[in-house]
Amino acid sequence: MVGPFLWMILTSLKTLGESQQVPPVIFPTVAQWKNYAEVLTTIPMLQFYWNTIITTIVKVVGQVFLCSLAAYAFARIEFPGRNILFMLFLSVLMVPGQVFLIPQFLIMKDLGWLNTLTALIVPGLFSAFGTFLLRQFFMSLPKELEEAAKLDGCNHFQIYWRIMLPLAKPGLIALAIFVTLWSWNDLMWPLIVNTSPDKLTLSAGLASLQGQHQTNYPILMAGSVLAIWPMILVFVFMQKHFVEGISLSGSK
Repeated sequence: MVGPFLWMILTSLKTLGESQQVPPVIFPTVAQWKNYAEVLTTIPMLQFYWNTIITTIVKVVGQVFLCSLAAYAFARIEFPGRNILFMLFLSVLMVPGQVFLIPQFLIMKDLGWLNTLTALIVPGLFSAFGTFLLRQFFMSLPKELEEAAKLDGCNHFQIYWRIMLPLAKPGLIALAIFVTLWSWNDLMWPLIVNTSPDKLTLSAGLASLQGQHQTNYPILMAGSVLAIWPMILVFVFMQKHFVEGISLSGSK
C-alpha cells in the first residue's frame, strides 16, 4: 500500500529524463527540490487549495447534518411509506454517478452557477450512502433512551440533537472522513462545471499539468504530493474513529 506513495515522492524528485528512463530509475541521482517550486509557479496552487478546503468543509458539514436528520427519521420515526421511501433512497446507490452529470449540469446552468464554488458544493450536500450509514447506526441505539426522553417531554428534534447525535459520534466521524476523501479527490464534476482557473479544485488543477503530447511527470508528481498530504494526515490521525464508525458499534 505504501509503495505507490513512495514511488510518487521519488518521482517528484527526479529529472524528466530519469522519470522516463527504461529500465526505471528508482532513486534520483540528485534530488530536484526545484520541482516543488516550479509547481507553485506553474499553477495557482494556493488558490486550488483554498477552493478545495472551502468546498470540502461545507460538504462535510452539510452531509453530516442533513444525512443524520434523514437517517434519524428513517430509523426512529414511524410514518406511512417509510420503508418504500427508504428503498427508493437505496436505489440511487445502484445508479452510476455519471448518469446524473448532464442533468446536474443543466440545473447548474439554469441557476447561473457555472464557474462558481456553489456549483461544486450544492450537489454534494446530501447523499443516499450517508443516510444509509447513519440509519444503521441509529437503529443500533437502545430504544429505552428515546422512550425516557419522550417521558421528559422532548420532541423528535430534541431527541435527535441532544441524545442521538452525541451517541452517534463514531458514525458521524466515519461519514465525515468519507465525504472529505470524496470531495478532496473529486475530479469529474469540477472539470464539468468550472472552466475558470481560479475556481478549480486541486484534482482538476493538477489535471492541467498533463500535456496533450508530453507530460512532465516529476512536476505532476510534485503537485500530487502537495495535494495528497492533508488526506494522509486525516487518515493517520482519524483511522481509529473511522474503523469504529464503520463497525457500527454505537451501542456498548
